[in-house]
Amino acid sequence: MTFDDIRHIALPWPEVEDGSSYGTPALKVREKMLVRLKEDGDSLVMPGVPPDERDMLVETQPKLFYFTDHYRDYPIVLIRHAKAKRQTVEPLLRRHWRSLASKKAVRDYDAIGQ
Repeated sequence: MTFDDIRHIALPWPEVEDGSSYGTPALKVREKMLVRLKEDGDSLVMPGVPPDERDMLVETQPKLFYFTDHYRDYPIVLIRHAKAKRQTVEPLLRRHWRSLASKKAVRDYDAIGQ
């Protein structure tokens, strides 16, 4: 996957906008980061993943998921996007979007059967 693939998945969702974070391309929901490209250009910074879940992902799929000491105390996992598949990344994106979007946007989106 590329960051453009991530954009293609998430930009149709209500309240998602292109932006930047730490000088890298990002997608934001109501000015809060949904996901961004890490400075290395090879990884996604995916917030909204609790440490216990992150540890399980890293343990079971270390070629795809990882984290650095910088992110150790945050609910964030790093994803090597070149190795990622849509069916793995989309549920993480969607769950985080639902936590950031307004209740009305989520309700309206659910009402159209997405």
